[in-house]
Amino acid sequence: MLENKNISPDLVQLFVGQAHGDFQKVQQLLEQEPGLLNASWDWGNGDWETALGAAAHMGRKDIANYLLGKGARIDLFTAAMLDKVEIVKAIVSDNLALKDSLGPHQIPLINHAEAGEATTVISYLKSIGS
Repeated sequence: MLENKNISPDLVQLFVGQAHGDFQKVQQLLEQEPGLLNASWDWGNGDWETALGAAAHMGRKDIANYLLGKGARIDLFTAAMLDKVEIVKAIVSDNLALKDSLGPHQIPLINHAEAGEATTVISYLKSIGS
């Protein structure tokens, strides 16, 4: 268990921002501060985003898989981007409204799948009317 300490908000913002595309910087920052793994940043008006969420809507499978390997908490949007159709089906079948859910920056679930070229998830979402 990580010790309970405050992480600089500027460091959280930097980490989440870099997770949109700079794999090396993500690795460097996470090595420097492991507590960043599940930290989230509010871009304003409740637009919360984690590094994993940033990687997911950008289609950055390398960054997403790295973060998951370090113990990041997977979510529906990341599962969609990574074409983990069984996870997506399990969650959406439990609550059909989630097929139209919005992730960080109000980006729809299907757009996350498209960013990752997740053909199985895209087909599934289209088959249920997303």
